[in-house]
Amino acid sequence: MKYQDYYQILGVARDAPKADIKKAYRKLARQYHPDVNKDASAEEKFKEVNEAYEVLKDDEKRQAYDRFGSDWKHGHEFGGGAGRGPGGFSGGGGFSGGDFSDFFESIFGGAQQPGGRQQRQQPPQKGEDQQLKLDISLEEAYHGGTKTIQFSQKNADGQAGVEMKKLKVNLPKGSKNGQKIRLGKQGHPAPGGGETGDLYLEMNILPHRYFKLDDKDVVLRLPLTPWEAALGTTLKVPTLDGKVELKIKPGMQSGQKMRLKGRGMPGTVPGDQFVEIMIQTPPADSEKANEFYSQMQKQFEFDPRKLW
Repeated sequence: MKYQDYYQILGVARDAPKADIKKAYRKLARQYHPDVNKDASAEEKFKEVNEAYEVLKDDEKRQAYDRFGSDWKHGHEFGGGAGRGPGGFSGGGGFSGGDFSDFFESIFGGAQQPGGRQQRQQPPQKGEDQQLKLDISLEEAYHGGTKTIQFSQKNADGQAGVEMKKLKVNLPKGSKNGQKIRLGKQGHPAPGGGETGDLYLEMNILPHRYFKLDDKDVVLRLPLTPWEAALGTTLKVPTLDGKVELKIKPGMQSGQKMRLKGRGMPGTVPGDQFVEIMIQTPPADSEKANEFYSQMQKQFEFDPRKLW
């Protein structure tokens, strides 16, 4: 049997560490690969380089080679498996299918086309992000919680409105108007099996029947009768967290505001609730009511426009 000096083939010293052996192999494999080197002798040289590396990278095979030299393949230490030649090689001393693809992946970083042209594999394109406005009540914005939404989205072919999707969404406590929340991988599907896009929901707080939202503050317009405003009273007024008692001082005027600290929207620094006084007079829609207002006119010398 012809003796092959594997160390000489790879151009390394006999005591070379594994890292040097691997480095030398990668350099020579690139140089002599048949798809890169069209010289007639390149394929044979490539096989020699491959065989040398297969032995020297394995501690057990390398020890046997150093000990037996040209007879190293016949040692019992190499016990080949089914379908493999002496020393555990597949027939012909070349790569198996998996080894060949692994080699190209490590050496060239991509797929190889016929004729040696290189083509990098591109990752599948990510699906399109979807943006929706989500109508929520002021109470939902205040308390947060779970809300089920249903919407249409494109399918993987890019056609809109052909698939309906249902989701449970966790609303943040103290949501702001215009605030966006991101739901990962809940957007449009991707063509070609890529990663699904994201879904962005923009909070749209609907108008309330008696509360008005002013950033983090909440404003409540409180109707009072003339006598409640003049004499003062104690009332239960609504807040977003239930009713609370509010003491009205005597002599309140329309447009005056009272503050309920911390009763606005939640947050690191919660907002306040402002109660705006709105005095409302009963209608003079009867003879008795007309007589009462006439007596008031005579009783009070009051001109609300005296500063004009």
